[in-house]
Amino acid sequence: MEQTTLRFGVDLGNKVVLVDTGYVRPQFAAAYIISQRAPSGNRLAIIDPGTNFSVPRILATIKDLACDYGQVSYIILTHVHLEASSGVGLLMQYCPNAKLIIHARGARHMINPSTLLSNIIAIYGENFVEKEFGKLLPVEAKNIIEVSDGFLINLAGRMLTVLETPGYSKEHIGIWDELTQGVFTGNAFGSSFREFDNALAPFIFPSTPPMTFEPKALRVSLKKIIALLPNCAYLTHFGRVESIPKIYLGILKTFDVVETLGKKLKFAQNRHEFLKEGLLNIYIETLRSHYCQLADSKIQQLLEFDIEQNAQGMGGWLG
Repeated sequence: MEQTTLRFGVDLGNKVVLVDTGYVRPQFAAAYIISQRAPSGNRLAIIDPGTNFSVPRILATIKDLACDYGQVSYIILTHVHLEASSGVGLLMQYCPNAKLIIHARGARHMINPSTLLSNIIAIYGENFVEKEFGKLLPVEAKNIIEVSDGFLINLAGRMLTVLETPGYSKEHIGIWDELTQGVFTGNAFGSSFREFDNALAPFIFPSTPPMTFEPKALRVSLKKIIALLPNCAYLTHFGRVESIPKIYLGILKTFDVVETLGKKLKFAQNRHEFLKEGLLNIYIETLRSHYCQLADSKIQQLLEFDIEQNAQGMGGWLG
């Protein structure tokens, strides 16, 4: 993309821009804008645009790229969890030519968000959901393209291929980008925060979300991603990472320890609190081997949200 000042974004090269959605804290959740030049002007695809409160950041970045909202051809959701999807209805009101790309399992939740919303409210409460995500607006069925594994998205000649990657959630997809030889992995390839980076590699840990975590399926999805031999992965949490084979082995190692913890605590009283404590200890120990110099209290602060989410997801898996 042409050099320009991006208020909320970072140009990652190869016409890919990361937009910090502002969810939870800076450098926590990313949306991506992919651009491809066409005779009539750039065509844009937006991946995982975030919450209603992220929409102004997305719109500002489109303008920063000297584009207009009518140039957005596709909005792509890797999954329907609200931190990635709750702003889609609002964003599509600004983008008259955009089609929503989503797995067939997730489409009904965008057409009628009531069930998805009630499930989240049951866990976190109505006030929390309103504060964090805003009002969910439905998307008209005529503006949705339901996809499955292997579906090709033609962005003005830039080919994007849909990968079914369940495990984080049943409807989860990734996007293989032919130009970058990279995968937009959503949450299937774990979470990585820039505060934990070192000169060798980023620290990445597996995500085990409430209600939808399926470890066997997620392991298959990880293998599917690594089999592509990608140059890089674009993570929702957070950013572009390389050294994919090394990261993959690290994720599997942590995954093994996390699963062992869950099985050990399956019948424990106060299981949720024990899971949170165990996960924190696993992450701290792994980070120490990763040469992280941050204090334990700072690590706990940065991972507090994820530890709560991951413990809830493990609880659902354990039954």
